[in-house]
Amino acid sequence: MSRHIDVRQNTYLDSVSLMSMSTRANAVDGVTQALLGMATPMNREVLANLGIEDPALDAARPSDLMIVIDAADDLLDAAITAVDDILARKQRAGAERGETRHRTLDAAFAEAPDTNLVLISVNGAFAAREARTALDAGKHVMIFSDNVPVEDELALKRLAHERGLIVMGPDCGTAIINGTALAFANAVRRGPIGIVGASGTGSQEVSVRIHDFGGGVSQLIGTGGRDLSTDIGGISMIDGIRALDADPGTEVIVVVSKPPAEEVAERVLAVAGAASKPVFVSFLGSDRTDSGYANVTLVRGTKPLALSAVVASGVDESTLDTHPLNLPLIEEVRARLAPEQRYIRGLFCGGTLCDEAMFAALAKLDGVYSNIQKDPSKLLGAADASREHTFLDMGDDDFTNGRPHPMIDPSLRLARIVEEARDPEVAVLALDFVLGYGAHEDPVGVTLPAIAEARALAAARGRHLEILGYVLGTELDTPSLAAQVAQLEAAGVTIASSSTNLGLLAREFVA
Repeated sequence: MSRHIDVRQNTYLDSVSLMSMSTRANAVDGVTQALLGMATPMNREVLANLGIEDPALDAARPSDLMIVIDAADDLLDAAITAVDDILARKQRAGAERGETRHRTLDAAFAEAPDTNLVLISVNGAFAAREARTALDAGKHVMIFSDNVPVEDELALKRLAHERGLIVMGPDCGTAIINGTALAFANAVRRGPIGIVGASGTGSQEVSVRIHDFGGGVSQLIGTGGRDLSTDIGGISMIDGIRALDADPGTEVIVVVSKPPAEEVAERVLAVAGAASKPVFVSFLGSDRTDSGYANVTLVRGTKPLALSAVVASGVDESTLDTHPLNLPLIEEVRARLAPEQRYIRGLFCGGTLCDEAMFAALAKLDGVYSNIQKDPSKLLGAADASREHTFLDMGDDDFTNGRPHPMIDPSLRLARIVEEARDPEVAVLALDFVLGYGAHEDPVGVTLPAIAEARALAAARGRHLEILGYVLGTELDTPSLAAQVAQLEAAGVTIASSSTNLGLLAREFVA
Protein backbone atom coordinates (compact mmCIF):
# COMPACT_ATOMS: atom_id res chain seq x y z
CA MET A 1 0.00 0.00 0.00
CA SER A 2 1.31 3.44 -0.95
CA ARG A 3 0.24 6.97 -0.05
CA HIS A 4 0.22 10.10 -2.19
CA ILE A 5 -0.12 13.55 -0.57
CA ASP A 6 -0.58 16.68 -2.63
CA VAL A 7 -1.28 20.25 -1.44
CA ARG A 8 -2.46 22.64 -4.15
CA GLN A 9 -2.05 26.24 -3.11
CA ASN A 10 -4.91 28.70 -3.51
CA THR A 11 -7.21 26.09 -5.02
CA TYR A 12 -10.67 26.51 -3.57
CA LEU A 13 -13.53 24.04 -4.02
CA ASP A 14 -16.83 24.30 -2.20
CA SER A 15 -17.89 21.59 0.21
CA VAL A 16 -20.68 20.23 -2.01
CA SER A 17 -18.24 19.71 -4.89
CA LEU A 18 -15.62 18.21 -2.58
CA MET A 19 -18.09 15.69 -1.15
CA SER A 20 -19.18 14.62 -4.62
CA MET A 21 -15.63 14.35 -5.94
CA SER A 22 -14.51 12.42 -2.85
CA THR A 23 -17.18 9.82 -3.57
CA ARG A 24 -15.97 9.41 -7.15
CA ALA A 25 -12.33 9.32 -6.03
CA ASN A 26 -13.01 6.56 -3.52
CA ALA A 27 -14.61 4.49 -6.29
CA VAL A 28 -11.43 4.53 -8.41
CA ASP A 29 -9.94 1.07 -8.97
CA GLY A 30 -7.25 0.29 -6.40
CA VAL A 31 -8.03 3.21 -4.08
CA THR A 32 -8.36 2.24 -0.43
CA GLN A 33 -8.97 5.78 0.77
CA ALA A 34 -9.15 9.16 -0.96
CA LEU A 35 -9.52 12.35 1.06
CA LEU A 36 -10.11 15.72 -0.59
CA GLY A 37 -10.58 18.80 1.55
CA MET A 38 -9.61 22.37 2.16
CA ALA A 39 -6.70 22.78 4.57
CA THR A 40 -8.71 24.27 7.42
CA PRO A 41 -7.45 23.68 10.97
CA MET A 42 -10.35 21.27 11.58
CA ASN A 43 -9.62 19.23 8.43
CA ARG A 44 -5.90 19.08 9.21
CA GLU A 45 -6.77 17.89 12.72
CA VAL A 46 -8.97 15.17 11.24
CA LEU A 47 -6.08 13.96 9.09
CA ALA A 48 -3.76 13.99 12.11
CA ASN A 49 -6.27 11.92 14.09
CA LEU A 50 -6.24 9.42 11.22
CA GLY A 51 -2.45 9.22 11.48
CA ILE A 52 -1.90 11.14 8.23
CA GLU A 53 0.98 13.54 8.75
CA ASP A 54 3.32 15.33 6.37
CA PRO A 55 5.25 18.62 6.40
CA ALA A 56 3.25 19.77 3.36
CA LEU A 57 0.05 19.35 5.33
CA ASP A 58 1.49 21.21 8.31
CA ALA A 59 2.37 24.16 6.09
CA ALA A 60 -0.95 24.23 4.23
CA ARG A 61 -3.25 27.25 4.56
CA PRO A 62 -7.06 27.25 4.63
CA SER A 63 -7.10 28.39 0.99
CA ASP A 64 -5.14 25.30 -0.11
CA LEU A 65 -6.62 22.02 -1.32
CA MET A 66 -5.35 18.81 0.35
CA ILE A 67 -5.41 15.53 -1.56
CA VAL A 68 -4.55 12.24 0.14
CA ILE A 69 -4.72 8.98 -1.81
CA ASP A 70 -4.03 5.51 -0.39
CA ALA A 71 -3.86 2.83 -3.06
CA ALA A 72 -2.25 -0.49 -3.93
CA ASP A 73 1.41 -0.06 -4.84
CA ASP A 74 0.98 -1.08 -8.47
CA LEU A 75 -2.15 1.05 -8.93
CA LEU A 76 -1.12 4.28 -7.20
CA ASP A 77 0.01 6.10 -10.34
CA ALA A 78 -3.20 5.21 -12.16
CA ALA A 79 -5.24 6.29 -9.12
CA ILE A 80 -3.47 9.67 -8.99
CA THR A 81 -4.20 10.20 -12.68
CA ALA A 82 -7.85 9.24 -12.18
CA VAL A 83 -8.30 11.65 -9.26
CA ASP A 84 -6.59 14.42 -11.23
CA ASP A 85 -9.06 13.76 -14.03
CA ILE A 86 -11.99 14.03 -11.61
CA LEU A 87 -10.73 17.45 -10.52
CA ALA A 88 -10.09 18.53 -14.11
CA ARG A 89 -13.58 17.44 -15.20
CA LYS A 90 -15.08 19.71 -12.57
CA GLN A 91 -13.19 22.67 -14.03
CA ARG A 92 -14.03 21.71 -17.64
CA ALA A 93 -17.72 21.32 -16.82
CA GLY A 94 -17.82 24.82 -15.37
CA ALA A 95 -16.10 26.25 -18.43
CA GLU A 96 -18.47 24.42 -20.80
CA ARG A 97 -21.45 25.86 -18.96
CA GLY A 98 -20.00 29.31 -19.42
CA GLU A 99 -19.39 29.77 -15.71
CA THR A 100 -17.30 32.73 -14.64
CA ARG A 101 -15.09 32.45 -11.57
CA HIS A 102 -14.85 35.48 -9.33
CA ARG A 103 -12.43 35.83 -6.44
CA THR A 104 -14.83 37.98 -4.41
CA LEU A 105 -18.56 38.41 -4.04
CA ASP A 106 -18.21 42.09 -4.88
CA ALA A 107 -16.74 41.17 -8.26
CA ALA A 108 -19.63 38.76 -8.89
CA PHE A 109 -22.17 41.42 -7.93
CA ALA A 110 -20.53 43.91 -10.31
CA GLU A 111 -20.98 41.51 -13.22
CA ALA A 112 -24.46 40.29 -12.24
CA PRO A 113 -26.04 43.11 -10.24
CA ASP A 114 -29.61 41.81 -10.58
CA THR A 115 -29.00 38.56 -8.71
CA ASN A 116 -30.79 38.53 -5.36
CA LEU A 117 -29.72 35.24 -3.75
CA VAL A 118 -26.25 34.04 -2.74
CA LEU A 119 -25.48 30.41 -1.90
CA ILE A 120 -22.51 30.16 0.44
CA SER A 121 -20.59 26.90 0.69
CA VAL A 122 -17.24 27.82 2.21
CA ASN A 123 -15.58 26.67 5.38
CA GLY A 124 -17.67 27.69 8.39
CA ALA A 125 -14.89 29.95 9.67
CA PHE A 126 -15.42 32.24 6.68
CA ALA A 127 -19.11 31.77 5.99
CA ALA A 128 -20.37 34.56 8.25
CA ARG A 129 -18.04 37.10 6.63
CA GLU A 130 -19.25 36.21 3.14
CA ALA A 131 -22.88 36.18 4.26
CA ARG A 132 -22.54 39.67 5.70
CA THR A 133 -21.05 40.88 2.42
CA ALA A 134 -24.08 39.49 0.58
CA LEU A 135 -26.55 41.03 3.03
CA ASP A 136 -24.80 44.39 2.80
CA ALA A 137 -25.32 44.17 -0.96
CA GLY A 138 -29.05 43.57 -0.47
CA LYS A 139 -29.02 39.84 -1.30
CA HIS A 140 -30.86 36.97 0.35
CA VAL A 141 -28.48 34.27 1.62
CA MET A 142 -28.47 30.50 1.79
CA ILE A 143 -25.62 29.18 3.96
CA PHE A 144 -24.87 25.54 3.17
CA SER A 145 -21.76 25.71 5.39
CA ASP A 146 -21.90 24.29 8.90
CA ASN A 147 -19.73 24.97 11.96
CA VAL A 148 -20.79 28.63 11.98
CA PRO A 149 -20.81 30.00 15.55
CA VAL A 150 -24.31 30.52 16.90
CA GLU A 151 -23.57 34.16 17.76
CA ASP A 152 -22.71 34.79 14.09
CA GLU A 153 -25.93 33.10 12.99
CA LEU A 154 -27.96 35.31 15.31
CA ALA A 155 -26.25 38.49 14.14
CA LEU A 156 -26.72 37.61 10.47
CA LYS A 157 -30.39 36.75 10.88
CA ARG A 158 -31.10 39.91 12.83
CA LEU A 159 -29.38 41.96 10.12
CA ALA A 160 -31.34 40.18 7.38
CA HIS A 161 -34.62 40.72 9.21
CA GLU A 162 -33.92 44.43 9.60
CA ARG A 163 -33.26 44.72 5.86
CA GLY A 164 -36.25 42.69 4.68
CA LEU A 165 -34.03 39.79 3.62
CA ILE A 166 -33.82 36.17 4.72
CA VAL A 167 -30.93 33.95 5.77
CA MET A 168 -31.41 30.24 5.12
CA GLY A 169 -28.98 28.35 7.34
CA PRO A 170 -26.25 27.88 8.43
CA ASP A 171 -26.23 24.15 7.69
CA CYS A 172 -29.17 24.59 5.32
CA GLY A 173 -29.10 21.62 2.96
CA THR A 174 -32.35 22.06 1.03
CA ALA A 175 -34.25 24.79 -0.75
CA ILE A 176 -36.40 25.23 -3.86
CA ILE A 177 -36.71 28.85 -4.91
CA ASN A 178 -38.92 29.76 -7.87
CA GLY A 179 -38.61 26.22 -9.20
CA THR A 180 -34.83 25.99 -8.83
CA ALA A 181 -33.55 23.28 -6.49
CA LEU A 182 -30.57 24.28 -4.34
CA ALA A 183 -28.14 21.90 -2.58
CA PHE A 184 -29.88 18.61 -1.69
CA ALA A 185 -33.38 18.84 -3.13
CA ASN A 186 -35.72 16.77 -5.26
CA ALA A 187 -37.35 17.38 -8.61
CA VAL A 188 -41.00 18.13 -7.79
CA ARG A 189 -43.78 19.79 -9.77
CA ARG A 190 -44.58 23.41 -9.08
CA GLY A 191 -47.83 24.30 -7.39
CA PRO A 192 -49.48 26.37 -4.67
CA ILE A 193 -47.96 24.83 -1.50
CA GLY A 194 -45.10 26.68 0.21
CA ILE A 195 -42.82 24.94 2.71
CA VAL A 196 -40.70 26.38 5.50
CA GLY A 197 -38.50 23.74 7.08
CA ALA A 198 -36.01 23.66 9.93
CA SER A 199 -34.95 20.17 8.84
CA GLY A 200 -33.37 19.29 5.51
CA THR A 201 -34.58 15.78 4.78
CA GLY A 202 -37.86 16.58 6.55
CA SER A 203 -38.44 19.33 4.01
CA GLN A 204 -37.43 17.00 1.19
CA GLU A 205 -39.79 14.34 2.46
CA VAL A 206 -42.73 16.74 2.65
CA SER A 207 -42.00 18.04 -0.85
CA VAL A 208 -41.93 14.56 -2.43
CA ARG A 209 -45.06 13.48 -0.56
CA ILE A 210 -46.83 16.59 -1.85
CA HIS A 211 -45.69 15.61 -5.34
CA ASP A 212 -46.79 12.00 -4.79
CA PHE A 213 -50.27 13.14 -3.74
CA GLY A 214 -50.68 15.24 -6.87
CA GLY A 215 -49.81 18.63 -5.39
CA GLY A 216 -47.02 21.03 -6.19
CA VAL A 217 -44.50 23.24 -4.40
CA SER A 218 -44.31 27.01 -4.86
CA GLN A 219 -41.25 27.58 -2.65
CA LEU A 220 -39.23 25.56 -0.15
CA ILE A 221 -37.41 27.78 2.33
CA GLY A 222 -34.87 26.11 4.61
CA THR A 223 -33.93 27.75 7.89
CA GLY A 224 -31.10 25.63 9.28
CA GLY A 225 -31.49 23.27 12.20
CA ARG A 226 -30.73 25.80 14.97
CA ASP A 227 -33.28 28.38 13.89
CA LEU A 228 -35.97 27.22 16.34
CA SER A 229 -33.60 27.09 19.28
CA THR A 230 -33.84 29.54 22.15
CA ASP A 231 -30.58 31.13 20.96
CA ILE A 232 -31.97 32.11 17.54
CA GLY A 233 -35.67 32.39 18.32
CA GLY A 234 -37.08 31.26 14.96
CA ILE A 235 -36.10 34.41 13.06
CA SER A 236 -35.83 32.74 9.64
CA MET A 237 -38.86 30.51 10.23
CA ILE A 238 -40.98 33.56 11.06
CA ASP A 239 -39.63 35.56 8.13
CA GLY A 240 -40.22 32.54 5.87
CA ILE A 241 -43.86 32.20 6.93
CA ARG A 242 -44.44 35.89 6.30
CA ALA A 243 -42.73 35.68 2.91
CA LEU A 244 -44.98 32.80 1.85
CA ASP A 245 -48.03 34.62 3.14
CA ALA A 246 -47.11 37.52 0.85
CA ASP A 247 -46.25 35.27 -2.10
CA PRO A 248 -49.05 35.31 -4.72
CA GLY A 249 -48.02 31.86 -5.93
CA THR A 250 -48.55 30.28 -2.51
CA GLU A 251 -52.03 29.34 -1.30
CA VAL A 252 -51.19 26.90 1.52
CA ILE A 253 -48.25 27.08 3.95
CA VAL A 254 -46.50 24.06 5.48
CA VAL A 255 -44.10 24.20 8.43
CA VAL A 256 -41.95 21.20 9.36
CA SER A 257 -39.40 21.00 12.15
CA LYS A 258 -37.93 18.88 14.86
CA PRO A 259 -39.31 19.85 18.29
CA PRO A 260 -38.57 23.56 18.84
CA ALA A 261 -37.97 25.32 22.12
CA GLU A 262 -41.40 25.85 23.69
CA GLU A 263 -41.27 29.64 23.73
CA VAL A 264 -40.11 29.65 20.10
CA ALA A 265 -42.94 27.31 19.11
CA GLU A 266 -45.44 29.78 20.61
CA ARG A 267 -43.86 32.62 18.65
CA VAL A 268 -43.95 30.67 15.38
CA LEU A 269 -47.55 29.60 15.90
CA ALA A 270 -48.58 33.20 16.64
CA VAL A 271 -47.07 34.37 13.34
CA ALA A 272 -48.70 31.46 11.51
CA GLY A 273 -52.00 32.33 13.18
CA ALA A 274 -51.74 35.88 11.84
CA ALA A 275 -51.28 34.64 8.25
CA SER A 276 -54.07 35.07 5.71
CA LYS A 277 -53.63 31.50 4.44
CA PRO A 278 -54.13 28.03 5.95
CA VAL A 279 -51.01 26.80 7.71
CA PHE A 280 -50.23 23.16 8.51
CA VAL A 281 -47.51 22.53 11.09
CA SER A 282 -45.64 19.40 12.15
CA PHE A 283 -43.22 19.70 15.06
CA LEU A 284 -41.94 16.12 14.79
CA GLY A 285 -41.98 14.31 18.12
CA SER A 286 -44.32 16.83 19.75
CA ASP A 287 -47.52 15.60 21.40
CA ARG A 288 -49.25 18.95 21.09
CA THR A 289 -52.57 18.77 19.19
CA ASP A 290 -54.08 22.27 19.41
CA SER A 291 -52.40 25.30 17.85
CA GLY A 292 -54.81 27.81 19.37
CA TYR A 293 -55.38 29.48 15.97
CA ALA A 294 -58.26 28.86 13.57
CA ASN A 295 -56.11 28.76 10.42
CA VAL A 296 -53.28 26.68 11.92
CA THR A 297 -53.56 22.89 12.06
CA LEU A 298 -51.03 20.78 13.95
CA VAL A 299 -50.29 17.46 12.24
CA ARG A 300 -48.24 14.52 13.46
CA GLY A 301 -45.94 13.04 10.81
CA THR A 302 -44.64 14.14 7.44
CA LYS A 303 -47.07 12.05 5.38
CA PRO A 304 -50.25 13.36 7.09
CA LEU A 305 -48.74 16.86 6.88
CA ALA A 306 -48.29 16.65 3.12
CA LEU A 307 -51.72 15.07 2.60
CA SER A 308 -53.47 17.77 4.64
CA ALA A 309 -51.78 20.51 2.62
CA VAL A 310 -52.58 18.87 -0.72
CA VAL A 311 -56.26 18.49 0.17
CA ALA A 312 -56.38 22.11 1.36
CA SER A 313 -54.92 23.16 -2.01
CA GLY A 314 -57.92 21.64 -3.80
CA VAL A 315 -56.93 18.05 -4.62
CA ASP A 316 -59.79 15.58 -4.08
CA GLU A 317 -58.64 13.11 -1.41
CA SER A 318 -61.00 10.42 -2.69
CA THR A 319 -58.93 10.23 -5.90
CA LEU A 320 -55.64 9.61 -4.08
CA ASP A 321 -53.78 6.48 -3.12
CA THR A 322 -52.87 7.43 0.44
CA HIS A 323 -50.76 4.29 0.94
CA PRO A 324 -52.35 2.81 4.09
CA LEU A 325 -50.28 0.40 6.16
CA ASN A 326 -50.20 -3.14 4.79
CA LEU A 327 -51.68 -5.01 7.76
CA PRO A 328 -51.39 -8.52 6.23
CA LEU A 329 -47.68 -7.82 5.58
CA ILE A 330 -47.18 -7.00 9.26
CA GLU A 331 -48.60 -10.35 10.32
CA GLU A 332 -46.59 -12.16 7.65
CA VAL A 333 -43.30 -10.67 8.82
CA ARG A 334 -44.04 -11.32 12.48
CA ALA A 335 -44.63 -14.99 11.66
CA ARG A 336 -41.23 -15.30 9.96
CA LEU A 337 -39.23 -13.98 12.91
CA ALA A 338 -37.71 -16.20 15.59
CA PRO A 339 -38.66 -15.48 19.24
CA GLU A 340 -35.25 -13.99 19.99
CA GLN A 341 -35.53 -11.53 17.09
CA ARG A 342 -36.96 -8.52 18.90
CA TYR A 343 -35.12 -5.43 17.77
CA ILE A 344 -35.06 -2.79 15.05
CA ARG A 345 -31.82 -1.36 13.74
CA GLY A 346 -32.38 1.80 11.71
CA LEU A 347 -29.44 3.15 9.71
CA PHE A 348 -30.33 6.49 8.15
CA CYS A 349 -28.77 9.03 5.82
CA GLY A 350 -31.52 11.56 6.56
CA GLY A 351 -31.64 13.02 10.06
CA THR A 352 -35.35 13.80 10.05
CA LEU A 353 -36.15 10.39 8.56
CA CYS A 354 -34.27 8.87 11.49
CA ASP A 355 -36.16 11.14 13.88
CA GLU A 356 -39.54 10.13 12.50
CA ALA A 357 -38.78 6.41 12.71
CA MET A 358 -37.39 6.78 16.23
CA PHE A 359 -40.42 8.76 17.43
CA ALA A 360 -42.71 6.04 16.05
CA ALA A 361 -40.77 3.44 18.03
CA LEU A 362 -40.76 5.53 21.21
CA ALA A 363 -44.56 5.72 21.10
CA LYS A 364 -44.82 1.98 21.68
CA LEU A 365 -41.46 0.36 22.46
CA ASP A 366 -38.98 0.44 25.34
CA GLY A 367 -35.22 0.41 24.99
CA VAL A 368 -34.88 2.86 22.10
CA TYR A 369 -31.28 4.07 21.64
CA SER A 370 -29.90 6.62 19.21
CA ASN A 371 -27.15 9.14 18.58
CA ILE A 372 -29.94 11.78 18.51
CA GLN A 373 -31.84 10.60 21.60
CA LYS A 374 -32.92 13.35 23.99
CA ASP A 375 -32.68 10.91 26.92
CA PRO A 376 -28.96 10.93 27.84
CA SER A 377 -29.22 7.40 29.23
CA LYS A 378 -30.18 6.16 25.74
CA LEU A 379 -27.64 8.23 23.81
CA LEU A 380 -25.11 6.43 21.58
CA GLY A 381 -21.90 7.71 20.05
CA ALA A 382 -20.74 7.00 16.52
CA ALA A 383 -18.27 4.37 17.77
CA ASP A 384 -20.76 2.66 20.10
CA ALA A 385 -22.27 -0.73 19.35
CA SER A 386 -26.03 -0.86 18.83
CA ARG A 387 -28.26 -1.73 21.76
CA GLU A 388 -31.81 -3.08 21.68
CA HIS A 389 -33.75 -0.82 19.28
CA THR A 390 -31.15 1.48 17.70
CA PHE A 391 -31.75 4.34 15.27
CA LEU A 392 -28.64 6.04 13.89
CA ASP A 393 -28.53 9.32 12.00
CA MET A 394 -25.36 8.60 10.06
CA GLY A 395 -25.34 12.12 8.67
CA ASP A 396 -24.74 13.52 12.15
CA ASP A 397 -21.47 15.36 12.77
CA ASP A 398 -20.04 12.45 14.78
CA PHE A 399 -20.21 10.27 11.67
CA THR A 400 -19.28 12.87 9.06
CA ASN A 401 -16.30 14.50 10.79
CA GLY A 402 -13.69 14.45 8.02
CA ARG A 403 -15.90 12.34 5.75
CA PRO A 404 -18.54 13.07 3.10
CA HIS A 405 -22.20 12.88 4.10
CA PRO A 406 -23.69 9.36 3.69
CA MET A 407 -26.10 10.74 1.07
CA ILE A 408 -22.93 11.09 -1.03
CA ASP A 409 -20.61 8.41 0.35
CA PRO A 410 -22.47 5.56 2.12
CA SER A 411 -19.39 3.43 2.89
CA LEU A 412 -19.73 3.65 6.69
CA ARG A 413 -23.36 2.58 6.48
CA LEU A 414 -22.52 -0.35 4.22
CA ALA A 415 -20.18 -1.77 6.86
CA ARG A 416 -22.76 -1.18 9.59
CA ILE A 417 -25.47 -3.03 7.63
CA VAL A 418 -23.35 -6.17 7.63
CA GLU A 419 -22.40 -5.69 11.29
CA GLU A 420 -26.04 -5.44 12.40
CA ALA A 421 -26.94 -8.60 10.47
CA ARG A 422 -24.58 -10.62 12.67
CA ASP A 423 -26.71 -9.91 15.77
CA PRO A 424 -29.17 -12.80 16.29
CA GLU A 425 -31.60 -10.50 18.13
CA VAL A 426 -32.08 -8.17 15.16
CA ALA A 427 -35.41 -8.56 13.40
CA VAL A 428 -35.56 -5.52 11.13
CA LEU A 429 -33.01 -3.40 9.30
CA ALA A 430 -34.61 -0.07 8.33
CA LEU A 431 -32.82 1.90 5.59
CA ASP A 432 -33.48 5.13 3.73
CA PHE A 433 -32.24 6.02 0.24
CA VAL A 434 -32.27 9.72 -0.62
CA LEU A 435 -32.41 10.80 -4.26
CA GLY A 436 -32.04 14.30 -5.64
CA TYR A 437 -29.58 16.96 -6.68
CA GLY A 438 -26.21 16.48 -5.03
CA ALA A 439 -26.95 12.98 -3.71
CA HIS A 440 -25.22 9.74 -4.72
CA GLU A 441 -25.91 8.83 -8.35
CA ASP A 442 -27.17 5.33 -7.40
CA PRO A 443 -27.75 5.03 -3.64
CA VAL A 444 -29.58 1.72 -3.95
CA GLY A 445 -27.10 0.15 -6.35
CA VAL A 446 -24.11 0.92 -4.16
CA THR A 447 -25.91 -0.62 -1.14
CA LEU A 448 -27.13 -3.85 -2.75
CA PRO A 449 -23.92 -5.87 -2.11
CA ALA A 450 -24.13 -5.08 1.63
CA ILE A 451 -27.82 -6.01 1.66
CA ALA A 452 -27.06 -9.32 -0.06
CA GLU A 453 -24.29 -10.07 2.43
CA ALA A 454 -26.55 -9.22 5.37
CA ARG A 455 -29.32 -11.50 4.09
CA ALA A 456 -26.84 -14.31 3.48
CA LEU A 457 -25.41 -14.02 6.99
CA ALA A 458 -28.87 -14.31 8.53
CA ALA A 459 -29.90 -17.17 6.24
CA ALA A 460 -26.74 -19.13 7.06
CA ARG A 461 -27.81 -19.01 10.71
CA GLY A 462 -31.36 -20.07 9.92
CA ARG A 463 -32.86 -16.60 10.50
CA HIS A 464 -35.09 -14.36 8.46
CA LEU A 465 -33.80 -10.78 8.45
CA GLU A 466 -36.48 -8.29 7.40
CA ILE A 467 -34.91 -5.47 5.42
CA LEU A 468 -37.23 -2.50 5.11
CA GLY A 469 -36.35 0.28 2.69
CA TYR A 470 -37.72 3.69 1.83
CA VAL A 471 -36.65 5.71 -1.22
CA LEU A 472 -37.11 9.46 -0.87
CA GLY A 473 -37.55 10.80 -4.38
CA THR A 474 -39.82 11.26 -7.37
CA GLU A 475 -40.06 9.94 -10.93
CA LEU A 476 -38.50 13.24 -12.03
CA ASP A 477 -35.30 12.60 -10.08
CA THR A 478 -32.21 10.98 -11.61
CA PRO A 479 -32.14 8.07 -10.97
CA SER A 480 -35.90 7.81 -10.81
CA LEU A 481 -37.90 6.60 -7.84
CA ALA A 482 -39.29 3.66 -9.83
CA ALA A 483 -35.86 2.49 -10.96
CA GLN A 484 -34.48 2.53 -7.40
CA VAL A 485 -37.52 0.78 -5.93
CA ALA A 486 -37.31 -1.92 -8.62
CA GLN A 487 -33.72 -2.68 -7.62
CA LEU A 488 -34.68 -3.05 -3.97
CA GLU A 489 -37.67 -5.25 -4.72
CA ALA A 490 -35.51 -7.50 -6.90
CA ALA A 491 -33.17 -7.90 -3.90
CA GLY A 492 -36.05 -8.97 -1.64
CA VAL A 493 -36.30 -5.69 0.27
CA THR A 494 -39.72 -4.67 1.60
CA ILE A 495 -40.66 -1.16 0.42
CA ALA A 496 -42.25 1.52 2.59
CA SER A 497 -44.14 4.20 0.67
CA SER A 498 -43.14 7.10 2.95
CA SER A 499 -40.96 8.02 5.89
CA THR A 500 -44.02 7.85 8.15
CA ASN A 501 -44.88 4.35 6.96
CA LEU A 502 -41.28 3.21 7.34
CA GLY A 503 -41.33 4.02 11.04
CA LEU A 504 -44.76 2.50 11.63
CA LEU A 505 -43.99 -0.71 9.74
CA ALA A 506 -40.64 -1.23 11.48
CA ARG A 507 -42.32 -0.76 14.85
CA GLU A 508 -45.26 -3.04 14.12
CA PHE A 509 -43.06 -5.83 12.79
CA VAL A 510 -41.62 -6.25 16.32
CA ALA A 511 -44.39 -4.87 18.56
